[in-house]
Amino acid sequence: MKEIIQPEPGTTTMARSTKLSKSAKLAAFDIDAPKLNADIDAAAMGSGNYPYKDKLKREPYEAALKVLQIELVKLQTHIQKSGGRLLVLFEGRDSAGKGGCIGSMLEFMNPRHARSVALSKPTETERGQWYFQRYLAHLPSAGDTVLFDRSWYNRAGVERVMGFANADQVANFLREAPELEEMLVRDGLQFFKIYLTVGREMQLKHFHERRHNPLKQWKLSPIDLAALSRWDDYTAAQHDMFRFTHTSTCQWTVIRANDQRRARIEALRVVHSALDYEGKDAAAIGNVDPQLVGAGPEFFYDE
Repeated sequence: MKEIIQPEPGTTTMARSTKLSKSAKLAAFDIDAPKLNADIDAAAMGSGNYPYKDKLKREPYEAALKVLQIELVKLQTHIQKSGGRLLVLFEGRDSAGKGGCIGSMLEFMNPRHARSVALSKPTETERGQWYFQRYLAHLPSAGDTVLFDRSWYNRAGVERVMGFANADQVANFLREAPELEEMLVRDGLQFFKIYLTVGREMQLKHFHERRHNPLKQWKLSPIDLAALSRWDDYTAAQHDMFRFTHTSTCQWTVIRANDQRRARIEALRVVHSALDYEGKDAAAIGNVDPQLVGAGPEFFYDE
């Protein structure tokens, strides 16, 4: 029988002590204002107990990314030769940088054997199918890598919060997802579940930028706008998702992503650190940052 890891929720002293000041700042947020509220802007990088004060500089970021992308090419060659199958699910808070992480992974991989999957809302036919069915059609074949930009965990998140799924459907999903994932791993799938999280103020900063940057306005959907007032609902949904679907076979890895450059580096390290392949340069890959990457109460329930 699989072991289900269920750490208890907790609230840090820092989160308790800043709750009132955060509420005051958030009340001042106006997505249509030409300039972001100064208090929110100042608090963004440190929100969500993020440990770094400044964004990683471009030069060290690009140097680290290049090394990790070279390793990805090695890894893909190994997967193709061995007939392996690699699946990485990227979930997380809206605006946390899932697409950027996926783009950094795919940039130099052979597109014939590596692809991103980002499904739109289900069609009428798909709504009549078993919930997981439309996702399973996109699983990797031998030699392939697939990266999901959101996945079947939509049911535990946006569908639950926005009322697209009822309580019974959500409960069934939380029971069935670990069973399905265990079957996939038992069948030989190399499987990662990565959750990107950002602090509340950083999310608001990202949303504001998307509203006012014409090159990014397509990223701001009606669902995103509706989510502005549902932070706590998404937090509760996230807690339940971790509690029921973080198992010994298919664990979640959380990455604190206020600095999206660091998050991309850490996402690549998470994958490389767990897999062996010909020519792997472990010293060049380095170790994941324990302040940014982890699994457990301090990552699952620290909001």
